[in-house]
Amino acid sequence: MTSKSWIRIAAPVVILLAGALVMALLIHLRKAPPREPRQDRGTLVDVMVVRSQNVTIQVAATGTVQPRREARITPQVGGKVVWMDPRFIAGGFFAEGEELFRIEAIDYQLALEQAQANHSRAELDLATVTSQARIARQEWQRLVSERDQPPNPLVVYEPQMKNARAALAASAAGVRKARLDLARTVVRAPFNCLVRNEQVDIGQYLSAGVTVGQVFGTDQTEIVVPLPLEELGWLQVPRSGGLPGSRAHVGLSAGGRHFNWQGRVVRSLGEVDARGRMARLVVAVDDPYSLQRQRADDRPPLSPGLFVDLRLEGRSLEGVVAVPREALHEGDTVWLAGDDDLLHLRKVEVVRRERQRVLVAEGLEDGDRVVLTLLSGIAEGLKLRIAPSRVEP
Repeated sequence: MTSKSWIRIAAPVVILLAGALVMALLIHLRKAPPREPRQDRGTLVDVMVVRSQNVTIQVAATGTVQPRREARITPQVGGKVVWMDPRFIAGGFFAEGEELFRIEAIDYQLALEQAQANHSRAELDLATVTSQARIARQEWQRLVSERDQPPNPLVVYEPQMKNARAALAASAAGVRKARLDLARTVVRAPFNCLVRNEQVDIGQYLSAGVTVGQVFGTDQTEIVVPLPLEELGWLQVPRSGGLPGSRAHVGLSAGGRHFNWQGRVVRSLGEVDARGRMARLVVAVDDPYSLQRQRADDRPPLSPGLFVDLRLEGRSLEGVVAVPREALHEGDTVWLAGDDDLLHLRKVEVVRRERQRVLVAEGLEDGDRVVLTLLSGIAEGLKLRIAPSRVEP
């Protein structure tokens, strides 16, 4: 083997040995870093500082809108329809007393004239009998010597007088009835209303007592609200001669917007659903169609059939602390961060549980820091580290 071949083989080996010697020298000369004692900074948690306050109970509920007043339009006399208001269609609005449609009145006008003629004839008959009775009584007094003896009723026309008076009263009633029938040929709105439906048109013959339409009131609407029995104790439900009912805030989301109305609890339906143990209250809302407002209202009508959200204002609680629902743990216990940043477990008295929060009457004081972070393996005295962004309420 030539010298050049030995050089090619030995050169890499020499380089590797030299690198290993340099590495060993560097490791030998390196100084070990100083050891520092491990420090327990505690578990990072979010807290909220609580304050006692007076809280008005808010009862959340849902309900269905229904009309407060509803009526069927039924003519009391029959006949052909000769005129109809163009608004008398589904969705038309009417004020109380406005005409909806008219029935042909000629037959009822003739009936009134006939009744008036009968009345005039009855008046004449009564006047005639009255005159005859007066003459008969005078004749009897002139012929009979014993003046104290009462005359025979037939002699002095007493039965004829009673009959004539009865005929006159009947004819007067006939005139009133004919006038009433004539007035009933004009069918009017029974109250401020909205037409729900109608089945009538000009030229159509209507029979008395047949329903031709349906309307419901626009002055007020009602919302039937089912509630658990335990919620009734927080609300004011009107009773005879009692205080007004709890205020209600009605909400509806439509078209990406949220609309609100103000209402009030007006009564309870007085029954409980045996299956769900739910009571039913009624909330009334005035002017659901915004017809009585002087300014334009962009809210949609609060129409029957809508499903709405409600927030009922109950009675007030004084000096209670509101904490998030997730801050209350098993056994009505809350976790507190003490002044020493150690965890403390405290049992509290809860007076009300709501969807997002609980109201605490006893066990918390102003300035207490309630831990909001959910921890596992907690124990009294656990070291905590408070997240600075959540220290202040």
